[in-house]
Amino acid sequence: MTVPAVSFEFFPPQSLAASFRLWDTVQVLSPLKPRFVSVTYGAGGTTRDLTRDAVATLHGHSGLNVAAHLTCVNATREETMEIADGFAAAGVTELVALRGDPPKGAGAFAVHPGGFANSVELIAALSATGKFTIRVGAYPEKHPEAANAKADVDWLKRKIDAGAAEALTQFFFEPEHFLRFRDACAKAGITAPIVPGILPIENWKGVRRFAERCGTAVPVWLDEAFDKAIRDGREDLLATALCSEMCTTLIDEGVDSLHFYTMNKPELTRDVCHALGITPDMRLENVA
Repeated sequence: MTVPAVSFEFFPPQSLAASFRLWDTVQVLSPLKPRFVSVTYGAGGTTRDLTRDAVATLHGHSGLNVAAHLTCVNATREETMEIADGFAAAGVTELVALRGDPPKGAGAFAVHPGGFANSVELIAALSATGKFTIRVGAYPEKHPEAANAKADVDWLKRKIDAGAAEALTQFFFEPEHFLRFRDACAKAGITAPIVPGILPIENWKGVRRFAERCGTAVPVWLDEAFDKAIRDGREDLLATALCSEMCTTLIDEGVDSLHFYTMNKPELTRDVCHALGITPDMRLENVA
């Protein structure tokens, strides 16, 4: 089996304890030599300053290639580009450009007065600076706001045409969702890499609620499997096995990169990577 490249997503800490947890996560996963790590924004841009601080710290002290999330929620165009310029000045030139979710309880996304109307406008503005490598989001299952699956493919093509170099997908529970989406994108003329987003299931009940909000389909068999595993005290074992099996299927279908949503809890991600043959020794051998 081909050993894939990996990348990891973290979220910015909001307390001292969370700061230690983030650093512990970095220490556990950095030996796997990820292509990059990314740091998220909260809904409504609520962690904007925390994201900036976490990106600066990781960029300066972790030795990792750090990508910052950037959204156009609750900010003017000038404010958003000022944040981007700040990242560039600090040496962070990789961005994950997203429209962003509205603040909790705010309902649907609303364009900020003087702000970017959508992710395509944001990507075009960032691309025009010539300073950044831009990644974007993609949805292998229908986005909750999309009219249909084709609309998601068409919108991704607009983002790539605006200057994005790569797409990272929303997580999914069955590989067929990604593979069908990849085929549809290729048919639409999208040639940029599309990297599957992988979410190792740390807590099934929490992940299930998250999936419902994101529009990610939850198969009946998965519900039943976790119900039994939780009763037997084998939830982590099942999560590792299922995630490893899905990643193996993707790799067998030609996927050469995986993007893991770590939730700042690195153990399951590390265990899945090890199961796929991604180990510190292997990565060091490749560097040598």
